[in-house]
Amino acid sequence: MMNKEQIAQRIAKELKDGMYVNLGIGIPTLVANYIPTDIEVVLQSENGLLGMGPFPFEGEEDADLINAGKQTITTLPGSSIFDSAASFGMIRAQKVDLTVLGAMEVSDTGDIANWKIPGKMVKGMGGAMDLVASAKNIIVAMQHCSKDGKSKLLTKCSLPLTGIRCVTKIVSDLAVLDITDQGFVLLERAPGIAVDFIRERTEGRLIIQGEVPEISFS
Repeated sequence: MMNKEQIAQRIAKELKDGMYVNLGIGIPTLVANYIPTDIEVVLQSENGLLGMGPFPFEGEEDADLINAGKQTITTLPGSSIFDSAASFGMIRAQKVDLTVLGAMEVSDTGDIANWKIPGKMVKGMGGAMDLVASAKNIIVAMQHCSKDGKSKLLTKCSLPLTGIRCVTKIVSDLAVLDITDQGFVLLERAPGIAVDFIRERTEGRLIIQGEVPEISFS
């Protein structure tokens, strides 16, 4: 199985030169540390920032520079800081090319649930609903199964939805999958993980087409 850093490293391979990218809270924020050096990507944060860099080294943090998850960050030359109203204006105007989010559940039609577990206190939805409604491309970083072993890639989400038919790709600790009208398409498998192991842990429709390669980090 892949750890959080490996999931982020694999997602970073999806970034293309010139993209404007929003990284959600949790595993997605780690993607900033693995952006290929031969491309230029602008990271956008809904609290009002363009041009985020990697996380600061210990002892070099600036408490005034934070992302939407209140983690300290760095800024790159040419970065811009503004109010959240302008930031959400960018999101709703579809200026963000790619959004990377975490999720509690994803359905095989691309529905995502990532903001609330009934009965548990939450501070609010944050920017997730605006992002899933407006982004051109949404990749989810998540664990394939819950702590008790139940699949989180489902035929239908059981938790309150954040967005409907919006997720395009999933990178879990077990696999990389596209979401199509036919369901989850298995593209790559984590190193050392067999296809049957993934099949047994995927409740939703899973499509396997020929030989499935292992994920490469090179």
